[in-house]
Formats: sequence, C-alpha cells, structure tokens
Amino acid sequence: MTAPRIVLAEALDGLAVDDPAALHARRDLRRIHGFMGTRRILLRNLRRCVAAPPPRPLRVLELGAGDGSLLLGVAARLAGEWPGVALTLLDRQRLLAPATAAGYRAAGWSVRTDVRAFADWAARRDAIADGAAGDGDGSSWDLILANLFLHHFDDATLAAMLSVIAGRCTAFLAVEPRRAPLALLASHLVGALGANAVTRSDAVLSVRAGFRDGELGGAWPADGQWQLREGPAGLFSHVFMAVQSPRALR
Repeated sequence: MTAPRIVLAEALDGLAVDDPAALHARRDLRRIHGFMGTRRILLRNLRRCVAAPPPRPLRVLELGAGDGSLLLGVAARLAGEWPGVALTLLDRQRLLAPATAAGYRAAGWSVRTDVRAFADWAARRDAIADGAAGDGDGSSWDLILANLFLHHFDDATLAAMLSVIAGRCTAFLAVEPRRAPLALLASHLVGALGANAVTRSDAVLSVRAGFRDGELGGAWPADGQWQLREGPAGLFSHVFMAVQSPRALR
C-alpha cells in the first residue's frame, strides 16, 4: 500500500464525552486493542527503550491517553520492574475513571491527568496538571508515549510536534496504525467485533492516515543525538521509538 497518507477528521473526536455513540466507540477501541495485541506490543517495546531496571522512578507522559485503560494493563505487568512510576495522562477530555486510577495505584504507579490539547501543552512549559505542582520547564520526561495519536495530524503539523516532543524527553515510543493492505482490509471488518458506525468509519480513516517505514523517523529532528527504530509490529501496527544516545536500543 504505497498510497500517500490521507488525514481526515475522525468522528469520535467531534463527539461529547458523554455522547452514547462516543461511549460505545471507546468500548470498541478496547476490544480492537485486544484484537491487535496492542498491550503486548507496548510492553515489548517499552522494555527495549528503557533501561532495566530504570535508575530511578520514571516520569512518563502519555499523549492522547483517552481513559487510560490501555496502559493500565501494561502497568500491572511492569510494576515489579518499574516501581513508583509517575504517570501523567494528557488528553483534551477528562476521561480517567476512578476505578482505572485505583488500578494504577494498586500497581504502585501514581497517576494524574492533564486535561488539554497537545498544542496547549506544547505552547506552555509551566502548566499545572490536576492536583499536582506542574512540570517545571516541561523537558524532563523520561519517557513520552503516543498510542493511536500521531496519525491524526498532517505531515507538517506532525514534524512540528515531534520537534517539541524531542525537546522534552529522553525516550519516545509511538504505536500507530500501519498503512498496509492487511490493516486496511481489517479496518473494514471491525463491525464483526460489534463496532458501531463511528468506529467502523474511524477505523478506515485511521489506517489511511497511518505510517510506513521511515515516515516518522524522517520527521524526527535530525540532530544526531537520537537512536531510532521504526517498523511493523504485529499484523496491523507500526512502531517508532527514539532514544537519546548513548543509551542503546535493545
């Protein structure tokens, strides 16, 4: 599938938090992640881009985190290896449920929400997240994550975003749709998982806006300070990771 990326607005992004169609679509996403093996992909690649054990409790930021439920399963698996992680979930909607927050605490991770759009986070380096004292200069994240987030943005916006991200972390990991024939075929079949009309439409748009080899790496700042790895993961996903030298990717 060599067609260029096509980035169009997805229906879920335009729905209110409590819209019944949005609630159904978020349930669809949880089922789709299970089908795609997203947690396994995240777990495997997180271990590759972070030292084991980390030298200190990690400060982790997830961009476009949604309700935080996807990463919770990863936290439960990593609790013994990565104790005391301080996790911030950045999303423009307030979606973190009390039960999910309690799950993170049970895994030994602290969790807070930062309710704003990426552009607002990028523009301010001193903003305060809910119930916390803020991020200082905003540049000291050990790890920034993005899952099914980057494909929402056109190439020019994406390059600017990655430049900001590179200036605020020592490791970055993204799991995105892979723009490939098998993934496109599967996107047309999500109705078989019980997906509603919103998800059936958005799944196809996501794959058409997805990535192939070298596209995210080509948009990452070329300053020689980073080791990059990019390629397919599982049947339908695309992984990109960047780690500051001298720590090597595993």
